Amino acid sequence: MLTLDELRKYGADVDSGMARCMNNEAFYLKLVARSVGDATFEKLRTSIDENKLDEAFEAAHSLKGVLGNLSLTPIYDPVVEITELLRSRTEMDYTELSEKIFSKRDELAAICE
Repeated sequence: MLTLDELRKYGADVDSGMARCMNNEAFYLKLVARSVGDATFEKLRTSIDENKLDEAFEAAHSLKGVLGNLSLTPIYDPVVEITELLRSRTEMDYTELSEKIFSKRDELAAICE
């Protein structure tokens, strides 16, 4: 079950995320739960798999904003890293970073159940 304590254990900066949501716990938890199913995650995965770096950058940049506002640090940090690499159109194997992002997203999804 999704709670502030579970998010803290996960590594989220709950206090910062809550502050951005006017300390409305129900609203914050709703946004966190909704973020897990964001279709932009799949756009990122598909774009990386197809080596479409511009599209992957757009997806990563969008996720960076959402995850940053919610202070979901365990996913946010690797998304920031991949965003900057994609911004500079770095030709590389993004598998490891992608797997880290999706692993942390899946971990959060399990908390949200």
